[in-house]
Amino acid sequence: MIGLGKKVVLYELRLWAALFRWILRRPLPLEPGAQRFTYHRAVNLILGALLGVSVIELPILHFVLPWETIRIASLALGVYGLFWMVGLLATMHVHQHLVGPSGLRIRNSLTLDLPIPWDRIAAIEVRRRSMPPGGQTQLEDGVLSFGMAGQTSVDVRLTEPTVVAVRKTRGQPATTIRFHADEPEALVAAAREHLNTRVGEA
Repeated sequence: MIGLGKKVVLYELRLWAALFRWILRRPLPLEPGAQRFTYHRAVNLILGALLGVSVIELPILHFVLPWETIRIASLALGVYGLFWMVGLLATMHVHQHLVGPSGLRIRNSLTLDLPIPWDRIAAIEVRRRSMPPGGQTQLEDGVLSFGMAGQTSVDVRLTEPTVVAVRKTRGQPATTIRFHADEPEALVAAAREHLNTRVGEA
């Protein structure tokens, strides 16, 4: 329980740090030659709808609830929830996919940070897919998918089976990794430049 509590606190601190970075327009530093690529557009509508419902719900609850203490508590929780959802969106803006000299870095908010060196990548291509039911992280027949709103748009074929430190893999290796990017063509083009450079140097 202590370990879980520590993880929750760290997650909250990182979420609020991302929110302040986003508001103050202070992106995380990059290695020279690296590029950022977004992936949040697929969930903008969902988060926008949740924020809209929450904004409408707050004043309604304030007038409907008959007890002053409950009204204040409800208002505080509601406002916190609004900022939390904005903070979640901020983490996606701050922690984006990266393509740079050291490799490809796949991100998903604060829950996924997967660096893959170029020498572990055999090929990368644009391939838009819809994921079957089963969650946003799935492993089947050596294909590890990190979806966003039930979809992926980039396929990465690895040079050899690799065990990725993600709970749902349960120690099983992956030969292909799929993930979503808002502009997969641009990400793949940038990645192939680095792959071609590595091949030319080999």
